[in-house]
Amino acid sequence: MTDSPTNPPSAPLLSVDGGVATLTLNRPAHRNRLEAGDLRSLLEQFERINADLAIRVLVLTANTQGQPRPVFCAGYHLGNFGDEGSDPQLFERVANALASLRPITVCALNGSVYGGATDLMLACDLSVGLTGTEFRMPATALGLHYYPGGLQRYVARLGLSGAKRAFLTARPFTAEMLQRMGCFEALVGPDDLGATVHQLVGEIVDLAPLAVQATKQSLNEMAGGQANLEAMREREALTSMSEDFVEGRLAFQEKRKARFAGR
Repeated sequence: MTDSPTNPPSAPLLSVDGGVATLTLNRPAHRNRLEAGDLRSLLEQFERINADLAIRVLVLTANTQGQPRPVFCAGYHLGNFGDEGSDPQLFERVANALASLRPITVCALNGSVYGGATDLMLACDLSVGLTGTEFRMPATALGLHYYPGGLQRYVARLGLSGAKRAFLTARPFTAEMLQRMGCFEALVGPDDLGATVHQLVGEIVDLAPLAVQATKQSLNEMAGGQANLEAMREREALTSMSEDFVEGRLAFQEKRKARFAGR
């Protein structure tokens, strides 16, 4: 399979439309595997997204054009392991950075996902899945103990039993199994994926950004065993004194859609 001349392979592509940023993995002929340069590019793009306070939602998806069976991402390119000067913790830093992004993150999982890319899905706040896809973590089948941040996310998102199944058997999960485990906001066919993601993103954009982003931070800290009651009280106080809270109460009383400004 070759790349379309109108869509050459590249590092992940970033586009921004209003308050929504979209990152698209773009190596479809190689099942969107991630090169070391792609990971460094993702870190740079995450910094840009965090710095743009107008961005409220990030959608992570993949170009599956021309693939006989859609693959969101085949994981890290194994040929990059052990390269001279390589950073053994680069992938972990990318996944951790994605998990801690300020905007709400949505994984539009439009194909099967393997290896380290499974952690990118788990690092997103919400996911919409495509029916018929699979999810597999082959780390121990390759002789690798996975990095701590990824193990922690697996346990937080799949539970200890699910994490043990993933790592101690290397068996794949079907999308339907992940749906039963609560990993997807919705599991839909290819004709409905785009509309489902669009609706979900629209609902998130309509929320008060200060409140939703502060709440995300507190929930992530709690899930990671790093709950800070004082910091949570500060976030609570900040939002309770915000213009958005005033607008939210007024909109509720007037039975209209709130117009939040993020202040």
